[in-house]
Amino acid sequence: MELVKTIEALQNAVKNARAAGKQIALVPTMGALHKGHLSLVKKACEEGRFVVVSIFVNPTQFNNPEDLRTYPRTLDADIALLSNNTSAAVAFAPSVEEIYPEPDTRQFDFGALSQVMEGKYRPGHFNGVAQIVSKLFMIVEPDVAFFGEKDFQQLAIIRQMVKDLKLNLRIVGCPIIRDDDGLATSSRNALLTPEGRAIAPKIHAILQQSVEEYKNYTPTQMIERVTKQINDVAGLEVEYYSIVDGLTLQDLKAWSDTNYAVGCVTVYCGKVRLIDNITYFKPKEL
Repeated sequence: MELVKTIEALQNAVKNARAAGKQIALVPTMGALHKGHLSLVKKACEEGRFVVVSIFVNPTQFNNPEDLRTYPRTLDADIALLSNNTSAAVAFAPSVEEIYPEPDTRQFDFGALSQVMEGKYRPGHFNGVAQIVSKLFMIVEPDVAFFGEKDFQQLAIIRQMVKDLKLNLRIVGCPIIRDDDGLATSSRNALLTPEGRAIAPKIHAILQQSVEEYKNYTPTQMIERVTKQINDVAGLEVEYYSIVDGLTLQDLKAWSDTNYAVGCVTVYCGKVRLIDNITYFKPKEL
């Protein structure tokens, strides 16, 4: 696997691969790679694709400077992990100056998709996501790009952005990868204290239990129930729990309002902000 740090070098590598008849796949990441990322990269590597893995902590999607400062950066370990476990062709690890030689002032409008959940609690976050992902799409010009379903709202917004910009590429969402105790893999897990790591799996356990009993409650009642159960765990504090239509991301008043119901949660485990989601039901074709 080749490590490149400039747009020019990356585009030359992609050009040569395309000339050789390869399909180009992109896996955007912010580094601190784990087995969730590896699952995306391995999926991308199927069918002999030329796979580019970007490693870039994007400053424009952080609305909290301290969060940006403390976000884990482990480039050497990331490269070793990719080299030893995948057939990715290129790791693209640019500097901030390489990606943003001048400020990106573009404003994206995703309507109601970006006004709920993460969009409500992290103003400007999804505009920053759209800035960096659209830049990567323009730089790499991939045929297909892979994203994790753990960032459920982000995936919906990226799909909308592809439609809005009329980009000729396919977006593939990949299932959440979990540790044996149920905790969704995340780069932020590395920031958890031992005490935090011990209680964090309770988030998923409570979500799982809610799926088994949701028919006994309205969505509003279930939100209250799940929120209380998580908050009752010392060291966990819910920022929000929303039960939404899986396509529009709008809150459900009744289960019958949709055929695709998803619960999305953000929880502070100590000072570490964790996100997760769970599907209550969805159509077979999705």
